[in-house]
Amino acid sequence: MPVDSTAILLGVLAVALAWPVPLLLARAKWPPAAPALALALWQSIALAGGISMIGSLLLAGLQPFGYDLASRISGAAATLFSGPLPAGVSLLHTFFLSAAVLLTAHLLLNLALTSVRSRRQRHRHMELLRLLSSPLPDEPATRIIDHPAPAAYCLPGARSVTVLSEGMIELLTTEQLDAVIAHERAHLRQKHHLLLDAFRSWKRALPWFPIATRAQDAVALLVEMLADDTARRASGDPVLADAIRIVDSTGSAGTALGAPKDPRTPEQRRSALIAREERLTTGHRTVGTGVRLLVVTATALLVVVPPVLVLTS
Repeated sequence: MPVDSTAILLGVLAVALAWPVPLLLARAKWPPAAPALALALWQSIALAGGISMIGSLLLAGLQPFGYDLASRISGAAATLFSGPLPAGVSLLHTFFLSAAVLLTAHLLLNLALTSVRSRRQRHRHMELLRLLSSPLPDEPATRIIDHPAPAAYCLPGARSVTVLSEGMIELLTTEQLDAVIAHERAHLRQKHHLLLDAFRSWKRALPWFPIATRAQDAVALLVEMLADDTARRASGDPVLADAIRIVDSTGSAGTALGAPKDPRTPEQRRSALIAREERLTTGHRTVGTGVRLLVVTATALLVVVPPVLVLTS
């Protein structure tokens, strides 16, 4: 069976973006110095990988139905409703086409379900907060949970709130507490929950795929660093680093009553806190111009090339 060269190219790209490329990025040393740039690259890898895999299967399955994408789609649609199958259509073509449709539906359905579940969980959590928390004086949209364990988190929604525990308030100075609040509000303002939902959806859609877990962990740490960058501009690096160090020393961050369940192990949480603290104390905050240009170019190409290859095949 002759195979479309574009389908082969997209298949190779999909494999590269599914394994070696994310692995290299997860092990790279530069992302903490440019978290926004690294997040853009992670998103482009996920998007390009999905389009490449689906596009490869689609083009391979549609090959006997025409000479370009439009004629192939119209030919396949006509065959679906009126038949008969054109010459050259094999069981393998049918498999490729079915796999493309099923994979697309699977990914989109998981994205929708993850979004709906997250909204419902946030709504239930907001109802719980109304019972378990009280407003923090002089801090709008900020509430306190009466619990000794130090915890701080944000809850996005129509009426977004930042939540602190009594343990956190007692543990930190006013300056450190302001830095923590600025960090959480940065999450809300920059809509990080949408990005986390997307990568959580990817992991749920492909639970057997280790790179999906690695990508989710990397993105979760990068959004924390991005929020740190906002907080550090107001509080300064030493204040924010001290707040992280103090919370880390208690070993109970995020365990307050009512706090959202953290899927990470205690070791993973502590490792993330240490990485954030070291980033604030080492002073290594920039990447070279060459690296930045290379990453920006790669991000742009990943967003543009796979769709163009599919649409112009």
